[in-house]
Amino acid sequence: MTTTLRPTEPLQQEADGTRTRRYQVCVNSRPVGSIHLGTSPSFGDSAAQILDLRIDERDGRRGRGTVAALAAEEVVRGWGCDRIEVSVPAEAEAALKLATNLGYVLRNRHMEKPLGDIAPQLPPGSRGRPMTEEEYGPWENLGTEAFMKSWTERGVPEDEARTRALQTNAELLPDGRATADMVFSVLEHEGTPVGTLWTGRREGKAFVYKVESDARHRGKGHGRTLMLLAEAQGIAAGLPTIRLNVFAGNTPAERLYESLGYETVERHLYKSLV
Repeated sequence: MTTTLRPTEPLQQEADGTRTRRYQVCVNSRPVGSIHLGTSPSFGDSAAQILDLRIDERDGRRGRGTVAALAAEEVVRGWGCDRIEVSVPAEAEAALKLATNLGYVLRNRHMEKPLGDIAPQLPPGSRGRPMTEEEYGPWENLGTEAFMKSWTERGVPEDEARTRALQTNAELLPDGRATADMVFSVLEHEGTPVGTLWTGRREGKAFVYKVESDARHRGKGHGRTLMLLAEAQGIAAGLPTIRLNVFAGNTPAERLYESLGYETVERHLYKSLV
């Protein structure tokens, strides 16, 4: 049997600059499902994405999805892409297994936690305060470099990672520290700065963009305190849920978030095509 992808529309040029196209998944010319492919809004034409893949129920469990995903790799190679990405909801265990079997590697995941009505108390001697303008500049520069390094360590070329970091800052922080719905904080313990926190509102939820303990004060529980501060800010803003991103391999952070009750809601995987 021969599995092919049959276009159902012309190649689309989207408003965000990406290209997308929908296909039927066919076995011996018989439609058995669909797949939607596109390029990445973050990394441009070099990175493809599987936006959606569905196999009809009656044709499930026959390897159709696996062959369709492999056929998609050939399609996007023809687009000039050198890697392909996919996002998998936490409950989609079959999709995660398929991606893993095809050589996709976990890059990062999103985790969430519902927020209550009462803000958690910070440990004695700890308090959060607004980040000053003098502190913001150096913090932003270091954060951009760290963000870029996180992507390069996970298969993204350095020039693309830098572009992604600068683009992200421009999109998220058009007015810098004064950007609406963004909160920049410094955690102090007994009057000494021990960490920084960047939170904001995103899709109706609180989002932790960056949390970092000062290297000189790590191992003293300040990371947990920063997360409690983030939750308190979300509750003060009247938001029902708090979400964050964690890169694969950051075991201390993963353990901290899990101990605080965060659960994985989506995994992001990638595969090199070169």
